[in-house]
Amino acid sequence: MSTSATAETYNYKVVRQFTIMTVVWGIVGMAVGVFIAAQLVWPELNFGIPWLTYSRLRPLHTNAVIFAFGGSALFATSYYVVQRTCHVRLFSDKLAAFTFWGWQAVIVLAAVTLPLGYTTSKEYAELEWPIDVLITVVWVAYAIVFFGTLARRRTPHIYVANWFYGAFILTIALLHVVNSAAVPVSWFKSYSVYAGAIDAMVQWWYGHNAVGFFLTAGFLGMMYYFVPKQAGRPVYSYRLSVVHFWALISLYMWAGPHHLHYTALPDWAQSLGMVFSLMLLAPSWGGMINGIMTLSGAWHKLRTDPIIRFLIVSLSFYGMSTFEGPMMSIKTVNALSHYTDWTIGHVHSGALGWVGLVTIGSVYALLPRLFGREQMHSIKAIEAHFWLATIGIVLYIAAMWIAGVMQGLMWRAVNEDGTLTYSFVESLKAMYPYYTVRFLGGVLYLSGMLLMAWNVWKTVSGARPAEAPVPQAA
Repeated sequence: MSTSATAETYNYKVVRQFTIMTVVWGIVGMAVGVFIAAQLVWPELNFGIPWLTYSRLRPLHTNAVIFAFGGSALFATSYYVVQRTCHVRLFSDKLAAFTFWGWQAVIVLAAVTLPLGYTTSKEYAELEWPIDVLITVVWVAYAIVFFGTLARRRTPHIYVANWFYGAFILTIALLHVVNSAAVPVSWFKSYSVYAGAIDAMVQWWYGHNAVGFFLTAGFLGMMYYFVPKQAGRPVYSYRLSVVHFWALISLYMWAGPHHLHYTALPDWAQSLGMVFSLMLLAPSWGGMINGIMTLSGAWHKLRTDPIIRFLIVSLSFYGMSTFEGPMMSIKTVNALSHYTDWTIGHVHSGALGWVGLVTIGSVYALLPRLFGREQMHSIKAIEAHFWLATIGIVLYIAAMWIAGVMQGLMWRAVNEDGTLTYSFVESLKAMYPYYTVRFLGGVLYLSGMLLMAWNVWKTVSGARPAEAPVPQAA
């Protein structure tokens, strides 16, 4: 710790790097998503090239959006929030820099290997073992920086956002190491150490908690800092935020089996996953209400501040997705929804609506502070981005909801003699207009990201990187 007369400053450099890459990877990941959505409408778009096929680009899309876009946002905001709320510089500048370059290396390696067909075939864990090892090393460095900073804090308590970030970091480490355990047979191929139904159970324990901790707990940390900050109001209920934290992390770990209804997984495990999924509704909605009610006394800002609008509407999508998820985990509902595009609509209401909008709002709030600007270059562009994103999400998820329910009904429709009423091809043909609408929704959402990139470029052009002094202890 510096004891010289020169004031110590926060480490904003690594925050700036991750923030800019959040926007870059967001555009890349979403562009791939729009391209494969277009392939479902016009299958010839793979041009007969193996590494442009849907099956290879789809895991690239999910990895780019979750781990490149979402991951960069989580690194950026957690590094910023932990410094500001603990009144201390990051534990190690060198380790923080390593996490940036290491994470970018992981992303680039994913972008190369997945289109080439190197994959473990595990959902959200497709990367082969050498990349998994690199992820583990980077993540350990991340944990050291984050928890080392917390340990050196000058504030008496740990702000709730840091509890969520901390739970996300620890749980993802556990999930990644256990689920990625494999026996390598070459540099580009390995086999899981688990077999059959056990492998499926471990995978969806990981897969659902990648949603629960990477895409929920981490972004709730973001919400608990940036919503009060942008609204200029304290958190509606600090006590509720603590209850929200402990209830969420206690219940989320056990909800994974609902992905395996009507499979070889033992029936008791399926039912247990359903029960925990239903219980999750309470803490999820408690968090949503806490975030939205933070605007009490400042509701007028929804009319004048598009950044607040991004953050509050993201919470609305969080509430909607965390209602829909438990409902879809009920076995009788799942009998209709399983394997249909309804699931795709549910995932994207959370990914585009919750994760996307809270990230975009947080980046808009954060970026001017990092580059010494009073605000973003164009508030009107933020306003336009909000409407492009919102309309895009609604088109996307409405199309997938309708398509999914229609698929489920067509697949299980039977004639009086017990034969299927519709062939699979007939159900696929019925999806065509809805796939077109989904593609248009994706185009609108991506257009908003491109507008954001222009706004970010204009904001940082000619700006001097900002420095902020660390408050000194009295």
